[in-house]
Amino acid sequence: MNSPHHAHLAEPAATDTAAPLDITRLLTTITDNLVGMIYRCRIDAIWTMEYVSEGCHKLTGYRPDELVFNNRVSYDQMTLPEDREHVSRTIRAALAANEAFDVEYRIRRADGQIRWVLERGVGLYDQHGHLAWIEGFIQDISERMAANEALHEAVRRYRSIFEHATEGIFQTTPEGRYLNANPALARIYGHASPDELVAHLHDIQRQLYVLPQRRAEFVRLMQAHGVVRNFESQVYRRDGHIIWISENARAVRDADGSVQFFEGTVVDITERKQHEAVLEHQASHDSLTGLPNRSLLRDRIEQAIVKAQRDNHLVAVVFVDLDHFKLINDSLGHHVGDRLLLEVADRLMACVRGHDSVARQGGDEFVLVLTELHEENEILAIVSRLLEIISQPWMDEGQEYGLSCSVGISCYPQDGGDPDALLRCADAAMYKAKESGRSTYHFYTPELNLAISERLELENSLRHALEREEFRVYYQPRIDVASGRIIGAEALIRWDCPGKGIIPPDSFISIAEETGLIIPIGQWILEEACRQNSAWQRAGLPPINVSVNLSPIQFRHTGLVQSVASALAQARLDPAFLELELTESFVMHDAERINVAMKSLKTLGVDIAVDDFGTGYSSLSYLKRFPVDRLKVDKSFVRDIDSDPDDAAIVRAIITLGHALGLKVVAEGVETLAHLEFLRQHGCDELQGYYFSRPIPALEMEALLCAGDPSQPDMHPPDDHEP
Repeated sequence: MNSPHHAHLAEPAATDTAAPLDITRLLTTITDNLVGMIYRCRIDAIWTMEYVSEGCHKLTGYRPDELVFNNRVSYDQMTLPEDREHVSRTIRAALAANEAFDVEYRIRRADGQIRWVLERGVGLYDQHGHLAWIEGFIQDISERMAANEALHEAVRRYRSIFEHATEGIFQTTPEGRYLNANPALARIYGHASPDELVAHLHDIQRQLYVLPQRRAEFVRLMQAHGVVRNFESQVYRRDGHIIWISENARAVRDADGSVQFFEGTVVDITERKQHEAVLEHQASHDSLTGLPNRSLLRDRIEQAIVKAQRDNHLVAVVFVDLDHFKLINDSLGHHVGDRLLLEVADRLMACVRGHDSVARQGGDEFVLVLTELHEENEILAIVSRLLEIISQPWMDEGQEYGLSCSVGISCYPQDGGDPDALLRCADAAMYKAKESGRSTYHFYTPELNLAISERLELENSLRHALEREEFRVYYQPRIDVASGRIIGAEALIRWDCPGKGIIPPDSFISIAEETGLIIPIGQWILEEACRQNSAWQRAGLPPINVSVNLSPIQFRHTGLVQSVASALAQARLDPAFLELELTESFVMHDAERINVAMKSLKTLGVDIAVDDFGTGYSSLSYLKRFPVDRLKVDKSFVRDIDSDPDDAAIVRAIITLGHALGLKVVAEGVETLAHLEFLRQHGCDELQGYYFSRPIPALEMEALLCAGDPSQPDMHPPDDHEP
């Protein structure tokens, strides 16, 4: 043996049939190649080593001869001082019990490194039966200890997240019993603790969900997809109150693929749902009267037509226009006019049956949708009562006012098969009633086609307006609240029609959309706005962002992205100075497809704004995913923010929502200093409206840009027909 520390074992006698087995060499090879150190030490005060294997060097950094008989260092000294007492106590207790021991502790290697080791050993007795030695094995377990520590840290972090998360976290069985819940979930469901929640909710489907089939749908989705995302439901709290929640969850499976449990998160979205309900109601109902507005009216007529087709009934669309309302409104003020409209709304509601509808078309125009009719006499009975009730004197603050209205009536199926046709015919009949002396009614007849003829004449002229260069682009400045400077402008089309003068877009855009002319007209507006903005920049004027409204038909056109890119290229305009506006109601009509189209436009580098915000049917889960830069608060909310608490609350909510989504908020229809102060106070970013300037031709806009800011607000009263 090369080492004086190796034991010498007797060799067996050689046989005639095999080479002699070198047991000593075999054992030496085994011990030297073990990953760890075999040792024998005396049971004394310093655990003197009598033998260590070659693995000693890799484990401790010392050679075997440096440890044996403590030639250089004792192994006990290598053990960290804070661990020595624990090691000694563990070993001596095992020896006293005549048992094997194992103990984990730390040593300091020759190079100064601290390593974790595991030592296993047994006591040996001398010939007199006294404990004299320990023999054992020591191995490096640093990697395992580090992994354990990492695991323990991960568990500690998970437990901290689980305990302190603001979202509810749960585990449930597929059958509907809670296995685990965190404090946040207990708070959401109104329980004092997670343990109380788990003990109480043993049947989720029947105890928790307001509609038990929602749990069935949850489980169905889990079985089909293994995950559930943004799953919204109404649930009961412990005290019986109903709240809205949104769940995200996944199925956890074992090695065989069987579902062990569901785990996921819960968020209380009650406040969001309430806010959405307010916005959705506002989008479909008139803010003054609470009646269905124009968009909901169309839906009511469509539903009535479908039901009438099925039941072979009539539908009547009754257009009601107050006589001389403008005189009352202008002479006595909007506050009196508003009270009058509320009174008329109440009177109209008293005239109809439970399955009929009353809507406010706008201004002093109301529409009744009468359903389940069998003959015209039923219509006449309701309309006659309507005229009688409306004509009753109205008392307001001690003053008596005489009222009257003109009524036009169209019927399905004879006068049209869709909402637009029936409304158009009822409108034409209403004008005929006004011509007949007011306070009367008129059914639509084919002889009333004069209005339709005039429309056709307008349509024919519109077809040639582009080639005759009759269109003009006006610009309305957009003001930065913080600096007071012009930072943008909205491009608005006007039609300079020979013989008719300037025609606002409300009078011809719908015709252009119906005929398809909106595509070339829209492209012309886009190109002209880009060209003009580029020209202003080349003239050295402060660069601004010009916004262009996109019609839904334009947006659906397959060549839209190419059209926008072409307009920018022709004008040599940086895309950052172009903004495209889409109305909120259109954005939400086909949200997924429109989101894809928006992203394609955003790749060009242009901005995107949602116009008329608050009047559509926005879903916040969609809005937060849209690549939108601005929300434009509809002017109908801004008009009365200084006098109507509901409008003020809605505008504040929209500003807060926009900022929460990282969007700029623009208020349209700013007409007074009171509007300006309110919007500035509540953090609105940008303003647009008659307080600063009406829509103006390019030369006048250029003068404003030269001035640097709209220092003289244009207080000219707005034209009701000019957007």
